[in-house]
Amino acid sequence: MLKSKTGLSFLWLSAVAFALDLLTKYLVVKNFELYESINILPIFNLTYVRNTGAAFSFLAGQGGWQKYFFIVLALAISAMLVYFLYKNTVQQKLQNSAYALVIGGALANMMDRTYHGFVVDFFDFYWGDWHYPVFNIADIAICVGA
Repeated sequence: MLKSKTGLSFLWLSAVAFALDLLTKYLVVKNFELYESINILPIFNLTYVRNTGAAFSFLAGQGGWQKYFFIVLALAISAMLVYFLYKNTVQQKLQNSAYALVIGGALANMMDRTYHGFVVDFFDFYWGDWHYPVFNIADIAICVGA
């Protein structure tokens, strides 16, 4: 009996999310000063910030241990999702796409934490004085995949 293709063929989507995230972060770091903000729309800025925590700055400012925690967490979750992709068939497109996006986003943010000790964020949506937490493409990939 021939084994059908697995969901591993969706890892190209992880690579796209990973590369797009790292490219945009590189461009922000090269072209912006820390905390520099450029208004794009009345409710949207590009703003360079550094996040030492996780989503919404969760655990930011906790003395540095969280960097290692989030690195291990990203690796463990990514490994588990790669296993799930291996077990899935190629026909499970939605589930495979979701897993692949989470893998790409988690590994991209992990790269930032590993090499810089923080994650570069830059999408800044706001209304009046209220600002949604600043985020990046990896965060979008993780949220869409989740």
